[in-house]
Amino acid sequence: MIKPPRAWILLRSGRRLNLLDPASDAWTDSDLAIGLSRTFRWGGHSRWDLPLSVAQHSLSVLAIRRALAPEPLTAAEALRELLHDATEALIGGFDPITPLKPHLGQGYIEINRRLQAAVNRRYDLPPWTVASHRLHKDADRLAAASEALHVVGWRQPALRRELGITLTPMKDDPLPTPPGMLPWEPWPAPLAAERFEAALRDLIRQRARFHAGKEQVAWPMEA
Repeated sequence: MIKPPRAWILLRSGRRLNLLDPASDAWTDSDLAIGLSRTFRWGGHSRWDLPLSVAQHSLSVLAIRRALAPEPLTAAEALRELLHDATEALIGGFDPITPLKPHLGQGYIEINRRLQAAVNRRYDLPPWTVASHRLHKDADRLAAASEALHVVGWRQPALRRELGITLTPMKDDPLPTPPGMLPWEPWPAPLAAERFEAALRDLIRQRARFHAGKEQVAWPMEA
C-alpha cells in the first residue's frame, strides 16, 4: 500500500496544520506571527542587511490604511487589514513574487483559498466589500511602492517604467522606528513577530470589548 504524501506541516507550537484540509484552530497567534516574520517580501532581496518580512509589511499596510481612512476603522476592519497576507505564513513561509504568480497553477490557488477560509473563520473577519477592498488595495500598493524604493533599492523612474508602479512612494516610514534602527530598515524576525502578535492580540481584545459593550446595551431592551 502506497502511503499518501504528507500534507501537513509542524508549527513552532507543536500543532500540525493540514494544508489540504486546514482547521481554524490548527495554529496559535504566535505561530502566525513567527511565520510571517520569517516570510520575506520581494523574494528576500533588500539593500539592507536583512530582508523585509511580511509581518512588518502587514503592520505598514494597517498603518497606511488607517492614515488614509475617511473614518476610523473598526477593530474587525483593522484585523482584516493586518491579516491580509496571513496565508503566506501558513502555506510554509511563501510570498510569491509577482512574475511567478501566473505560473503557480490551480493547485496553489486552491490551497491558498482553503487557508484563507480557515483564517476568516478563526478570526471572524468581515467579508470585503467592493469599496473596502479598493481602499485596502490602495494602502497595499502604496506600501509596495514605498518598499520598492526604500527597502529594495529601485530607482523611482524605474518603478513606473519596469514595475508599472505609478504611485508616488511615501517619504516617511508609516511605522515607529525601533531604537537603534533607521526608518524603512527591515526588522529582525523576533522583533517583527513580537510587534505583529502584539497588534493582533490588541485588536482581538478591542473587538471583544466592543461586542461585550453591545451585549450590555442590548440586554435591557431584550428583557
